[in-house]
Amino acid sequence: MPVGLRIVPRRVVVAWRIAWTIVSLVAVQTLVCGVSAAPVVLVWQWLVSGTESNPVARWALFSVAIVPSYVLFAVCLMIVSPLATRLLRWRTPPDADMRIADMDWALLRWARYGASIHLVRVIAGTLVRGTPLWTIHLRLSGARLGKRVYVNSLSVSDYNLIECGDDVVIGGAVHLAGHTVEAGVVKTARVRLGNNVTIGLGSVIEIGVEIGSDSQVGALSFVPKYAKLKGGVVYAGTPAIPLE
Repeated sequence: MPVGLRIVPRRVVVAWRIAWTIVSLVAVQTLVCGVSAAPVVLVWQWLVSGTESNPVARWALFSVAIVPSYVLFAVCLMIVSPLATRLLRWRTPPDADMRIADMDWALLRWARYGASIHLVRVIAGTLVRGTPLWTIHLRLSGARLGKRVYVNSLSVSDYNLIECGDDVVIGGAVHLAGHTVEAGVVKTARVRLGNNVTIGLGSVIEIGVEIGSDSQVGALSFVPKYAKLKGGVVYAGTPAIPLE
């Protein structure tokens, strides 16, 4: 080894990567929230200046402006956040095996992507889930969705690995994700739903699942990873099987 050349210990590299991930995530989300809040701040500045001479009118307007202000902030966040993740290329990599102990950059980009979409879920998801607005947000975040797709669950993640045809309904409390964790390894795969597919309340859809068109998965069912369900069939159970 040449004199003066030192190898940085692996744990130092990992610690630096984790620190950078946290700092960059906080910085980006601070900026995202700031940009999303800017229209709200402008509205409140107008309210303040417009009611300066009338305290009663100010009190009344401030009282009724709180809820619309929150809705405006939530809608703006649903647009700004996915634009930021697209710009930074924070995504869930498809068909990947990522060891958590390695803390490689692909894993850390996935973690920041997950944290970013979770923030929007918490702030806006409870208001607009199951509506066309939420579908638009999912598309902006990378999901490939057909026409008339409605997602009524906040337990859906890894949007960029989700593909749905037309007339798909995902019921409340459905867990559908493009990743799973096994023995310290994060594994990813796309989830594909055909046209006219309905996923019942509280069902679990694992990674790599493909469900054919005109199918239904009953409530509280479990579809194991990489399962291929034929179209035109009603499935239910744990694991989900065709109903006679």
